[in-house]
This record gives sequence, C-alpha cells and structure tokens, in this order.
Amino acid sequence: MKQRAIALAATLALGACVAGPPADIATPPPALPASFAFAPDEATGTALAALLPVSDPAYVRLGELALSNAPTLAQAAARIEIARARAARTGAERLPVVGADATVTATRTNPDQFGTGFPPGISIDTERLRYGANVSASWDPDLFGRLRNLEEASRARLDAASFEAAAIRNALLAEIASSVIDWRTIAARNEALEEDLAASEELARLAGVRERAGIAPGFDRVRAESAAEASRSRIAALASERARIAGRLVTLTGVPAQHILDMLNQSASFSALPPPPAALPSDLLSNRPDVLVAAAILRAEDAELAATAARRFPQFTLSAALGLLTFDLGGLFDEDAVIGSAGGSLLAPLLDFGRIEAEIDGAEAEKRLAFAQYRDTVFTALGDAETGYGLVAAADRELAAAANEAESLKRAARLADTRYRAGLADFLTVLEARRAISGSGERAAAALGRALRARVLLWRSLGGDPVLNDAVYPAAAAIIPEP
Repeated sequence: MKQRAIALAATLALGACVAGPPADIATPPPALPASFAFAPDEATGTALAALLPVSDPAYVRLGELALSNAPTLAQAAARIEIARARAARTGAERLPVVGADATVTATRTNPDQFGTGFPPGISIDTERLRYGANVSASWDPDLFGRLRNLEEASRARLDAASFEAAAIRNALLAEIASSVIDWRTIAARNEALEEDLAASEELARLAGVRERAGIAPGFDRVRAESAAEASRSRIAALASERARIAGRLVTLTGVPAQHILDMLNQSASFSALPPPPAALPSDLLSNRPDVLVAAAILRAEDAELAATAARRFPQFTLSAALGLLTFDLGGLFDEDAVIGSAGGSLLAPLLDFGRIEAEIDGAEAEKRLAFAQYRDTVFTALGDAETGYGLVAAADRELAAAANEAESLKRAARLADTRYRAGLADFLTVLEARRAISGSGERAAAALGRALRARVLLWRSLGGDPVLNDAVYPAAAAIIPEP
C-alpha cells in the first residue's frame, strides 16, 4: 500500500512539472461616464417602448409576423438549439458512463494443435459455446476542473446565442418601425405635394385666363405650369420609394408583398413625439444585447482558458465492470458465473515538448481578443446612445423650424392672394409667394418622419425592450427564451 502511495505522489509531482504559473489576464470593466452628454437634463418619465410606433396597427401586425415568421429570427432560434445541445453534451461529460453488452461466442478448435499422447481419460473439447453479459461504468471525477470549466464555457455560449437572438429581434422591430414610419412619411409628403399641385394648377388656370384676356404675358402661365410639373415629378418619384419599402418588409417578415401593402394601406396617423427617456451609460451593460453577447463570449473564453490550463494536471478515471461468464447456458446464473473488476487509471502529462503550453498561449490570446471585442462593443454602444440622443434633439429642432417655415410661408401666400384680389399686388407677387411655399409642406412632413425615425434609433441604441409586451406581441415570448 505504501508503494502505491509513493507511485501516485511521484506521478502527481511529475505531472506538476508540466504546469507553469496559472494564467491571469485582467479584464477590468470599461470606465463609462456618469451620464450621456446629449441626454435630457431632467427625467421625462417616458417608457422606452413608447419610442416605437406601437399605436400604428400596421407596425404591430408586421412586428408580430416578423417574430413568428422572419427567416433571420428562425436562424437565430436554430443557433440557440445548437448551443443548448452542446451545453447538454458538455454537462453530460461530468457524469459516469454506463454501458452494457451481451455476447454469445462459438469456437471450434483442432485438437492436433495441442499435440498428441494425452494421458488416458483426457480429451479436448473441440466445440464450445461461451455466454457472457457485462455492465461497465467509468467516471472522471474532474479533480482539476477541466470538465467543469468546459461546461461553464458551453453555458456561456448558450447565453451568447440567446442574447444574439434578442439583438436580431430588436433589429427586426427597429427596421420594421423605420419602414412603417417611412411609408407614413411618404403619404404625408404626397398629401403636401398634392396641395402644391392643386395650387399650382389653379395659378396656371388663372394665368391662362389673364393671357387670353390680353392683360398678362404668357410667361406667367409658363412659370405656373412649370411649378405644377415640378410637383408632379416629385409625386411620381414617391412610387419608387414605396416599392423599396415594400421589398424591404418582404425580406424582414417573409410575408408576400400584397399582404404587406394591405396592412400599410390601412388608415393611420403619425404618432405623437414622446420626449427621449432618461438613461445612464451603465445601463448599456445590462440592456444592450450586443454588449451582453460580448460579455458572454468573454466568460466562455475565460472558462475555456481554465479548461485548457487544467490539461497540465493528471487525469484520474475510475472504472468498474460486473458481468456473467459461462460456457453452459444453464449455468448462466450460477454463483461461479459472476465476474467483476474495479480499478482506476491516472494519465499524467510528463514530456509533451510544449504542446499544452502552446494551447494555453492560444487560449490566452483568444481571451485577450474577446476582452478587446467586449470593450469595443461597449464603446460602440456608448457612441450609438450618444448619437441617438443627439439625433432626437437635432430632429426635433429641425421639425420645429420646418413647421414654422411652412406656416410662415402659408401666411405669406394667403396675404399675397388677399392683396392681389384687392388690387394691391400684381400676379407676379402671388406667383412668387406660391413658388416659395411649394415644397415647404413636404419638408415639414419629412422632418416629422426623421424625428420619429430618430426615436427608433434611440430605442435600439439603449438596448430595446428586454421583455416585449405580450399584449402587443403575444408570440414574442415563444421566440426568444430567457438566457
């Protein structure tokens, strides 16, 4: 017994010769500012979900269809299942392996191979049947944590797959929201251009009457007609934008274009402009799916590094077998037929000429890369959030200026028309006022669309909604499981 203990200690000591100092790679959390530079100074109480056009039935229905039918989300769900299967496989590696087998073997031998001249009464049985059954088990107790760390790495990658699916979900909803907003913006621009066209056509008609009466040159009519043609040209260009939006929604949702057009053509008005919600940069670490993906991958690389480092130490395996062996079927359950064995094995690296250390160096580099990617993702999220807040503020100022411009030009056009009818202004003044107002309504509608779009970008920049509202998206919970 003493000799066995000495041999075991010697093996452990030799195995430890392969092991160097444990790898230690610092991964400090990124230093983030205390607040966003472009965020509102005071809390607004706005919910993050309010930044999306949830009051638009087309958006709600298209979002629901995307969550249940989108090809990209189906791919993400499949990747989750792959990661879950791998995690289950690595977890099972820590449990014993139990197997069973049964055999029936028939052998026939030539007695001459044993020579001749056997004593009287001694003979060789040349045909024999052997019956056997065995139950065997083996188990690695994982003394140095290699299997445990591999399981932890697999679970971290499962978390990463779930967070990645959440990121794809947020991207889908943001793209659909932006597309619906663009469609409504086109409708508002079209309405404003139709008003410009009607006003230009009326001016052209009036100029034609004045030309035929000989009280105005034909140049006035030509200028009025050119303004009308400009409005018609801009209206015609909107058709190509509608086609691009419909095609993009087909790709996002996996739904035929006609069904999408039927939903988009339902009447809906622009939603109100909610103020941007207050948030902290530190919230990005727990809200942004891409940051959570990078953090999970970093955890996986850390666990895989520990598992690789554990290969420097001996691997101890326990095994046992219990079976039956008999040469007569009737004696299969006799006491003498019972056989068994138990033992343990120790596999220790002694001289591998740097193989394990090279693998450890590679795992350390993978962890450094994962940490660098994590920091890059965090600061990308920080930049996106600052951009989102800044775009909302800028778009709101642009919208206010565009609305004031449109209203001021409308007042000027009404005043010019009133003065013309009172004989206090000539037709050229009315025409110039009409030309000035042309396009201002379209610009105001486009500015409103950009303000709504900026809010969608801010929603995605802040991480979207971790759990979607079941009342709005009843099928959402079944698509993305909780990590």
